[in-house]
Amino acid sequence: MPELPEVQTVVDNLNSLGIVGRCFTGAEVRWPKTVDGLSPGDFIQNIRGCTIRRILRRGKYIVMHLSQGKTLLIHLRMTGRLNWEPAAKAHNKHEHVILRVEGKGELRFQDTRKFGRITMTSSPETVLGKLGPEPLTRAFTADRFHRMLHSRSCAVKPLLLDQKFIAGLGNIYVDESLWKAGIHPLRLSSSLSETEVGRLHRAVRHVLKKGLRNLGTTLGSGEGNFYSVAGRRGRNADELYVFRRTGRDCPRCGMRIERIIVAQRSSHICPECQRQST
Repeated sequence: MPELPEVQTVVDNLNSLGIVGRCFTGAEVRWPKTVDGLSPGDFIQNIRGCTIRRILRRGKYIVMHLSQGKTLLIHLRMTGRLNWEPAAKAHNKHEHVILRVEGKGELRFQDTRKFGRITMTSSPETVLGKLGPEPLTRAFTADRFHRMLHSRSCAVKPLLLDQKFIAGLGNIYVDESLWKAGIHPLRLSSSLSETEVGRLHRAVRHVLKKGLRNLGTTLGSGEGNFYSVAGRRGRNADELYVFRRTGRDCPRCGMRIERIIVAQRSSHICPECQRQST
């Protein structure tokens, strides 16, 4: 599933296309469930003639602020991606929503597993307002993070995955952050010392910034993997230390990386660097 670095890469790609200030001249919905809350006909009618004012990211959402007080929220979920293509190019079978941009081309929502959603709303805060803080903002300080973690008493990994607790993190960057901070994913959040919270705070910001520099993480070569709007692979997979590195040597201590299940999610740890009973 695309996480903060991947979604931000897509947003940066969209802003570089020169479509801000252009209007949507039409749309086509080929898989009705992709459009959340509206029938295909209503969605097409509502988006036609809307001008793109701003494109930004909030958590894992691509947020398109449009004219007429409307906002388009795009969540890629597991396998969603956006393709930018000339109108004359044939559509592929996984492109479920087509958005036609004035004088430019087509923005196509592709999703092999069909879990992604596009929502048009006049009140985006009903969705975005439920999200936790952005981990790369100045407001997300170590002190604030310490208070957040100690206000709960649950395993730290599923807490970090909770988008209402902190926005944008997913399985890849949580595993990498916990390894870098030397914290087991099953440690209770309230048990973390101030020093450990400081390490985790720095680790979260470090791994996210590295993912951004590398334009995201692409794992494998299947259609469901992350690709930018331009169809490029993210480079961050080459710089992962534990995620999907089961059986390989920990780059810090040499112990073999293990895969465990935490809250029904695969987790990758070094059993030496991330001892549970710390």
